[in-house]
Amino acid sequence: MPPSTPTLASEPPVPLRKGEQTAARILDAAEALFAEHGYAGTALRDVAGAAGLRIPSLYNHFESKERLYAAVLDRVVSPVLDILNEFIATPAADRPEPAEIIEGVMALLESHPNLPSLLLQETQTGGRRLTPVLRERLAPIFGKAFETVQAVDDEGRFDRGEIPLLVLSLYHVIVGFHSIAPFYREVVGEDLATPQARARQSRFITRMVEALFESVPNPS
Repeated sequence: MPPSTPTLASEPPVPLRKGEQTAARILDAAEALFAEHGYAGTALRDVAGAAGLRIPSLYNHFESKERLYAAVLDRVVSPVLDILNEFIATPAADRPEPAEIIEGVMALLESHPNLPSLLLQETQTGGRRLTPVLRERLAPIFGKAFETVQAVDDEGRFDRGEIPLLVLSLYHVIVGFHSIAPFYREVVGEDLATPQARARQSRFITRMVEALFESVPNPS
């Protein structure tokens, strides 16, 4: 994969203006509340309270709960789409090994702990609240994923109708690991959010993917 353009260490981040800081604070509060309570269970007054604002101040930045939720989704999902877009835009010969891709996605999910919950909620509701921009970006990614999986299935072990099911299954394995972690901790007593547990999960998913597409020797 072509190296990304390095960031100059001498260039400090541009500080946010006051209005941008307030909007970011609102988004942080809304993201946590939407992830915990869902869209229907979150009221704007709760978001305003968590952000330390009055409702009129919140409306100065987001005119409705629907617009605020869309902004939250755009902010958390866009980094995932950026990674996937970069992957599918890279020629097959230059793409990284499965382990590198999986570790990158797992690290991204780890750094955005609310993302799996938000993705799960959108999955359960059929993605009704996805913005048009997210819909437009997601469709070609799924299409390219189907093509990629079919291309690496040299042995033809999966028929064409099974390829989408395989892609969706891999999606659920990766995202579901993070989504089920709190439930698993309460029931079994093991914390899946530790670095050791996440590293183990990355290794497991890598082995699973490699096993799915390893060459099958022809019988002699």
